[in-house]
Amino acid sequence: ASTFYYSEKVSLFIKMERILAGVGRLGLGVAGLGFIGGNCLYNVEGGHRAVIFDQIRGVLPLSVSEGTGFRIPFIQTPIIMDIRSRPREIKSVTGTKDLQMVNIYLRVLSRPREDKLPTIYQTLGTNFDDRVLPSLGNEV
Repeated sequence: ASTFYYSEKVSLFIKMERILAGVGRLGLGVAGLGFIGGNCLYNVEGGHRAVIFDQIRGVLPLSVSEGTGFRIPFIQTPIIMDIRSRPREIKSVTGTKDLQMVNIYLRVLSRPREDKLPTIYQTLGTNFDDRVLPSLGNEV
């Protein structure tokens, strides 16, 4: 009777081992999907574009439009840029012919060209409008 009891315990342990192995595989699958979802996918909202910075090749020449994109983790980084028209008010103090100082407020609607986004990011960065537009206000 004791050998029968021992064989039942062994078969129970084998069944438990198989169940736990299946749970372990399922856990690895869920962890893999979580890694892909968290590190390999990125989302570009409407009115935005993504410029991809690659650790090996630098800034890639094409921008990515709206939607979900795929990136290589730890090698590629998406930089999300706003391409919608934005109003900006530029204040400029100028002098008149009769030597009076006049405040001029210039309202400018600006947006970057979509095909030039990689070049804009390389030369000016993400705050390109803060660098370019004040100099335009002084010219007017």
